[in-house]
Amino acid sequence: MDEVFIRIQGVQHYLWRAVDQDVVVLDILVEALRDANAAKRLSKRLLKGPHHVPRVIVTYKLRNYGVAQRQLLPDIEHRQSRCLNNRAENSHRPTRRRERQRQRFKSTGQAQNFLAAHAFIYGHFHPRRHQPPAHAYRVIRSDAFKLWHQETCVRRAA
Repeated sequence: MDEVFIRIQGVQHYLWRAVDQDVVVLDILVEALRDANAAKRLSKRLLKGPHHVPRVIVTYKLRNYGVAQRQLLPDIEHRQSRCLNNRAENSHRPTRRRERQRQRFKSTGQAQNFLAAHAFIYGHFHPRRHQPPAHAYRVIRSDAFKLWHQETCVRRAA
């Protein structure tokens, strides 16, 4: 889990993000504060979904994560390190790139809705954690597009 600041109409907000070991985004939360309540809210959202309960939570040394972990997930191991958290840190890059293209966000609701959708769609089309040869990468991408067209019911003109 990690958070990064974003500006919404000139006011600093925090984008909380949880990723798994394969850098797949599990959940995103946009909050005005960087406190224990926001960390608990993200943890509760993660536990609500169809995801598995984690064995280990990796964060950097922000104490708010420890409060949330002790109250909601007392049996889970909590590792705190700057180096172990690089997967979550790197998952912010596409968000920053997209944020610059959109010239910032206008409201927290817009940011929450857009970033939640963008993270999952971006992860679907950009395989990570390995560097396959070019032909394998093209197969992965074409499979992703086929699945996308099938699920969104996009019909090609005949």
